[in-house]
Amino acid sequence: MAKKAPAKVEKKQEQTTKKKSDVSLEVEVQAAAQKFKPKGTRWGVAHIYASKNDTIITLTDLSGAETLAIGSGGMVVDNDHEEGMPYAAMQATYKVAAKAIEKGVTHINIKIRAPGGHGTKTPGSGAQAVVRALARSGFRIGSIEDVTPIPTDSTKRSGGRRGRRV
Repeated sequence: MAKKAPAKVEKKQEQTTKKKSDVSLEVEVQAAAQKFKPKGTRWGVAHIYASKNDTIITLTDLSGAETLAIGSGGMVVDNDHEEGMPYAAMQATYKVAAKAIEKGVTHINIKIRAPGGHGTKTPGSGAQAVVRALARSGFRIGSIEDVTPIPTDSTKRSGGRRGRRV
């Protein structure tokens, strides 16, 4: 007869393995804000790319040359179809905010970008969640700007003369 492992050991293993989406990252931002006190005002630019399928947040310095922090919806959630959701965008923003606070950023300009061009000109649902999360993280927001590329006259759209047949 084979020996069975005690039930207590199995329960402990279940408790230690948590999903990525179970833990709120807002706590990390609060801990970073208490740990790192800013010495002055330092500006950053939050570049937000919000499509239907994903939200990408890149925090740079004012010139845009040096990247301070990067976050994406896919870094936070496990399922592909959840990457563009507001919850994933918010959690990714909290990760970016914690890194930015560690580097001394206190003020932010926000640039929101949708796919644009041939794609949709309206940002995805994660863009609004990102702006809220940045404001909630304690940053002073200087400006919010839409930088979606809009073609004046572009190349031929795919799909043919009668459109894409589904």
